[in-house]
Amino acid sequence: MNDGKFDVRLEANRKERMVHARVSAGEYAAIEKAAKAADMSVSGFFRSLILEGAGDRPMLTEEDRLVMALLLEDMRAIGVNLNQVARSINSGKSVHPSELDINLQNVQRIQAAVMTELRSLAKRAGHRRRGEG
Repeated sequence: MNDGKFDVRLEANRKERMVHARVSAGEYAAIEKAAKAADMSVSGFFRSLILEGAGDRPMLTEEDRLVMALLLEDMRAIGVNLNQVARSINSGKSVHPSELDINLQNVQRIQAAVMTELRSLAKRAGHRRRGEG
């Protein structure tokens, strides 16, 4: 029993235009490998990259951009602190070991946060690339 919904859904998802691009054998192998890693067909993977590049389906959401901006600001602040410590040491001033410890802990903290966010971002981007999210 067909109530017409199936036919409409097929028509709405139909891809009716083609984009042609010539690539070398090596480039195609790299694309094929990346598509397989993303659990996608070469066509679907290529389409997702084109749509991302066109801004139709950006890889980073507004929330992603906000998180990355906050992490970047944290990294900038840590860099300023490290530069101040280095300037003090280079000018012959003594630096209390606790200052070094605090700065190193901050570097480790931001490094862990960046790695965690990048892993999460890659996972979310993969889901969006496959049309899952």
